[in-house]
Amino acid sequence: MKILKETKAFETVTSELLIIGVRKNSNQVKGWEQFISFFGDSFEEFIKSGDIDTGSKKLTKIPVITSNQNLKRILFVGLGDQKTLTDQILRETFGLVGKELKKLKATNISIWLESFTAAPIDENDIAFLSAEGIGMGYYTIPHYKTTSNEPNTYIESVEFVTEADIDELVASFKVGKVYADSVNEARSLVNKPPNLLTAPDLADYAVELAKQYDFEVEILNKAELEELGMGGILAVNRGSSIEPRLITLKYKATEEWDQVVGLVGKGVTYDTGGYSIKPKASMVGMKGDMGGAAAVLGAMRIVGETRPDQNVVAVIGATDNMISSDAMKPDDIITTYSGKTVENLNSDAEGRLVLADAVTYAKQQGANYLIDVATLTGGVITALGFDKTGALSNNEAFFDAFIEASIETGEFVWGMPLTENDKKRIRKSDVADLNNSPGSDGHMIFGGGFVGEFVENTPWIHLDIAGTSDSKSGNDIGPKGGTGVMVRTMATFIERFQELQQERNSF
Repeated sequence: MKILKETKAFETVTSELLIIGVRKNSNQVKGWEQFISFFGDSFEEFIKSGDIDTGSKKLTKIPVITSNQNLKRILFVGLGDQKTLTDQILRETFGLVGKELKKLKATNISIWLESFTAAPIDENDIAFLSAEGIGMGYYTIPHYKTTSNEPNTYIESVEFVTEADIDELVASFKVGKVYADSVNEARSLVNKPPNLLTAPDLADYAVELAKQYDFEVEILNKAELEELGMGGILAVNRGSSIEPRLITLKYKATEEWDQVVGLVGKGVTYDTGGYSIKPKASMVGMKGDMGGAAAVLGAMRIVGETRPDQNVVAVIGATDNMISSDAMKPDDIITTYSGKTVENLNSDAEGRLVLADAVTYAKQQGANYLIDVATLTGGVITALGFDKTGALSNNEAFFDAFIEASIETGEFVWGMPLTENDKKRIRKSDVADLNNSPGSDGHMIFGGGFVGEFVENTPWIHLDIAGTSDSKSGNDIGPKGGTGVMVRTMATFIERFQELQQERNSF
């Protein structure tokens, strides 16, 4: 999407479709008299009679005939009660608009910004949310069918009907579009078949991202991982015929490499469970076990576009978890990159082994703060369902700041406890420093808590997105499949990091 132009008058709208927000008291909206003057007072009667639905998230399409030869149709968007309208409701509403525009194959649209405003949501907020919501709602899962010759359509241009400052609106709109595009990129990675997205493929994607945004990039291959002694990643990779990769991207915002936020992603491109093999039904969808890596890459895309004044390092451990005569077995002892040893009690608890090496490496690369994100456990789904991301942290102020960012983006994050008793169970082994599977009870806590053993005193947040990384039926801002969850929250947290830190007198 790009900005075509602005107009202050409906008669000079250049697109075929005009999007207008409506509520029961729409006649109180600034500019409503101008709207009625041009389109006629019948629309007030349509609203009163219910022919134009003003209920929250309700869409009404009406063809129009006016002196404006370009404009053919109005899409009225119900906003409900102005007192209850929030950023998240508006984001979701624009997501539904995006879905409708995709059905209509609309390529050029106009948005009357003032019709959507509701204190404290101003025109710049609307511009951002419209780009973000429409972009995410418009997304289509890439497919490999040979029977469809339908050309892909997308919105080519957006025109604003507004009296606000166009330069500020364009800036807000562009950032919203960056957020949507980055989420959609992460979604497409999660949706990609495992034979088309291996660990080397994921590394190649990261290299192209680094070239595009001038990140420092390092890709470690199997031989280099063996030389470093990254036993966690290598143990998971032992059953595979495809080499692993450790991916590192650095965004340097300042001359001094300090106050560095580390993003660490689980990049298991397919997970059979290894010798602790998954049931047949549970194998389907395991192409998405690299959702954490996709989220980190999506957040880095936003960082590359918006160039925040904040140093960031991203580390992704990438491999698949397969079965062969050389695959790791239950009862194996694994020596991780940190030197800590692990008793492997469950070869399907592999993600935490990958993350153990990745967080250790992120610390070596200068990360002063760590956020790891992973489709780690089915336990988080049992505990919280499919609509909440589970979290652990060792630093209350750091976590509270992250929650503030998640509220801003509308991505629900819920903190879980990690007690000393939990840590004792993770450390319980007759033959090693740690065990990777203390039991099915409290599974989410034990999975994330295992990663915490390698974080030590570094301020840290663990995000388990096993339930939220994939949507079974779709929602207002996207179809079923990969969701790109946590891309926007991590990017927002990085953008606001220094401000959030100052509010809390450091972390």
